Amino acid sequence: MLKRKRPATGQRYTSKAETMHETDPLASATRSASPFHEGERRIQEKLGERDIETWARKVIRPFLPDQHRHFFAAQPFLVVAARDGDGRPWATVLEGPEGFVSSADPEQLQIAAAPVSGDALEEAFGEGSDIGLLGIELATRRRNRVNGTVAAREKDGLRFTVGQSFGNCPQYIRERAVWWSSVVPDGRATRGRVLTEGQKDWIASADTFFLATGYRGDGVDASFGMDASHRGGERGFVEVLSGTKIRYPDYAGNRYYNTLGNILLDRRAGFLFLDFATGSLLQLTGRASIDWDSADVARLPGARQLVTLEIEEIVELSSVLRLRWQEDGASARSLRLVEKQQESADVMSFVFEARDGGALPAFKAGQHLPIELRIPGLSGKVQRTYSLSGSPFDRRYRISVKREPGGLASTYLHEGLEMGAIVDSRVPAGDFVLPEEIGPLVLVSAGIGVTPMLSMLHAFTREVGGRPVWFVHGARDGDHHPFRREVADLIEARADIGMHLFYSRPQASDIQGRDFHHAGRITGEFLASITDRPEASYFLCGPAGFLAKVKSELEAEGVPESRIRSESF
Repeated sequence: MLKRKRPATGQRYTSKAETMHETDPLASATRSASPFHEGERRIQEKLGERDIETWARKVIRPFLPDQHRHFFAAQPFLVVAARDGDGRPWATVLEGPEGFVSSADPEQLQIAAAPVSGDALEEAFGEGSDIGLLGIELATRRRNRVNGTVAAREKDGLRFTVGQSFGNCPQYIRERAVWWSSVVPDGRATRGRVLTEGQKDWIASADTFFLATGYRGDGVDASFGMDASHRGGERGFVEVLSGTKIRYPDYAGNRYYNTLGNILLDRRAGFLFLDFATGSLLQLTGRASIDWDSADVARLPGARQLVTLEIEEIVELSSVLRLRWQEDGASARSLRLVEKQQESADVMSFVFEARDGGALPAFKAGQHLPIELRIPGLSGKVQRTYSLSGSPFDRRYRISVKREPGGLASTYLHEGLEMGAIVDSRVPAGDFVLPEEIGPLVLVSAGIGVTPMLSMLHAFTREVGGRPVWFVHGARDGDHHPFRREVADLIEARADIGMHLFYSRPQASDIQGRDFHHAGRITGEFLASITDRPEASYFLCGPAGFLAKVKSELEAEGVPESRIRSESF
């Protein structure tokens, strides 16, 4: 097959930052510097994850990729982190009609909105100020972050210059549909230093909040500045310890440790709780501390550390947003486990039917299923989201779960969930689905990232006429290769689907040509070489490091970013 060529000049946007780095030796040295500041690097070293540096450079960029530009422009609200006149961090929400966020070029965002009267950040956003932005689409669990500075404060909002831009995985996001209230906000602001009983109840019942942290070192390093981030968990995961102290468990995330790294060097932090039903905001600022290994950490399953905020000031903004959010619970169903199947050494499939025997809501290949588990010994429910691995034409739901060492939900599913057990679920969701246009597709997965690709493969086998499809999967070895027979059977039935299997560490019992095709890991160069169809789209699913590496390599081979879709787990 012909290898793709790099695009001609002008086919892909080259940022001013990229151009500068190509011609200026000093700028080139700056680009080679770490995308993380000292605090983030120290946390990564403490938790044994400094290998992240090798691939994070490829996904933390000094500009907004086109997909991120379109994403931010489509959002009805942004979470913003900034400092007040006294240097204290706060987080707030800016909302607006369609188009209130726009991007004239990949290094800028224009935001036509300002904080409401009484907001802790009402007088913030001066020219040159550090701010962090979080775009989060709760209904689809997509989120992207961008940090930078205010280029100009304008009459209807602000102009923002990008410092760093990167995506986040969808973990711990509770899905909510958004809608606009017809009631014009007439809310008010109240300030205090001690939580009221109502505010304590608000925090104690929350399943979502937002964080503002930052660190400003010397110079203009893009790794310095403000950061807006999201935290989620079961209702009650934030503990109210007193009227001036709250605490939350920090779970495994994207491994960047932006928030913890900031707190390590600058303890000042802001918390934002959003009342999704009323459009009210509860803003807190104070000083945060990290508990790494006390008995309190050990008693909370899944927690890697605890973060405590000692509150210094509180701002409550009552009904100040027109936006409202609603959990999609109307279509919730109780499911009965009717089948368990061991797929590999560490992957097991679980097949569910509706508890009442009725029809289940349809799903699109690639979507995920939110479920809630009642685990013995734990109060409340544990929520997890798993990609559906079965056919979208089946009357049942199948999820396939890799058992993670120390994983609370995966261990329970593998060992504790018995046949006939009942679990609660909500409707399948997610936008990592097949494009509507008919064109060549390359499905690429590593490890348990195979699950949405398998569902897509099932969908392809039902297409009339079909289209060229390549299925590329990477596993450690034959013992850790789930669905080998199922995939082979599906592909055997269609001459227009090709397959390539990679084993990174094949065992002596794994025979090349019989069990797998290639020894080693999937590369972007290989993927670009298997088709000479320039209109081909690439769907990637796997660990964050795998996605960063392969996506960067595909772009280096001339594949436009617009033709690459990815989802991490």
